[in-house]
Amino acid sequence: MNKITMLLGSALLAGLASCNKSEFEGFTKAENGLYYNFYRQDENGVKAVEGDGVSINIVYALKRQPQDSILFDSKLNSDDGSGTVRYILPKSSFSGSLEDAIAMMSKNDSAAFIISADSFFLKTNKMASLPPFIKPGDKLQVTVKMVEIKTKKELDDNQKKQEAEMAAMAEAEKPKLDAYLADNKITTAPTASGLIFIETKKGSGAKPKAGDKVKVNYTGRLLDGTIFDTSVEADAKSGNVYNPQRPYEPIEFMLAQEPKQVIQGWEEGLLLMSKGSKGKLIVPSALAYGPRGGGPIPPFSTLVFEVELVDINAGGTK
Repeated sequence: MNKITMLLGSALLAGLASCNKSEFEGFTKAENGLYYNFYRQDENGVKAVEGDGVSINIVYALKRQPQDSILFDSKLNSDDGSGTVRYILPKSSFSGSLEDAIAMMSKNDSAAFIISADSFFLKTNKMASLPPFIKPGDKLQVTVKMVEIKTKKELDDNQKKQEAEMAAMAEAEKPKLDAYLADNKITTAPTASGLIFIETKKGSGAKPKAGDKVKVNYTGRLLDGTIFDTSVEADAKSGNVYNPQRPYEPIEFMLAQEPKQVIQGWEEGLLLMSKGSKGKLIVPSALAYGPRGGGPIPPFSTLVFEVELVDINAGGTK
């Protein structure tokens, strides 16, 4: 169960505030049983509704005397390190739920809510039984800041825009590769997978095979010549990617092992080389990082690697 599932379940405001006296000092009790205390509230602001995308900072704690016990803090546990949790607000899991609380909020609102711990774990998180640290009747105090609200239409429009951009990048890959090959007068035929291997220095001896450990020097470039990674110090400095904290030396890895240690284009290309061989690998995105890209590598990027097979250790024995 991931953190977001553990945290959040469903959503929809289930009741207006009542004038009932609250058993928790500083909190007002709503008709749905939810207790709330707003620190900042835009009463006229647009509220989150089911299907919206919400971005929140959140802390939830088990209410205990003499001191509450913090169970989760998004500042310490968010997946991307931003301190923000993002999810699509679904239907409320129970009356007075955390999702009901979030549905009371507008952008930039901040508030604390008190909800049933039993229902949170059993209904929102759909756990078969309560965690051992939760007792029947326990309460959770949840502190939330609403960072952003995206309507379902905005999410749909954004998704369509991203899909169109991705489609355009996918369509542009082959024309960019064709232009690169023409500009560099490269006529070498690709393999069945689309890899283009150009040997620039012959090696000697047998080629590596699956399960061998290989030692490789490399420099990776985008088609425009931008260096994005290298094991060669001089190339790192000339390409403005030098990192004084990393060693610049050949890397070692096992070929054709699970999980894969290098991209498919490397595995295929290195199997064509002998010890001491140097070459150029022109690797289409389908054999590299595909539609995801990664770091300085955009989605659907054909990559060019200058590689040197420094050594082969049969069976990875050395």
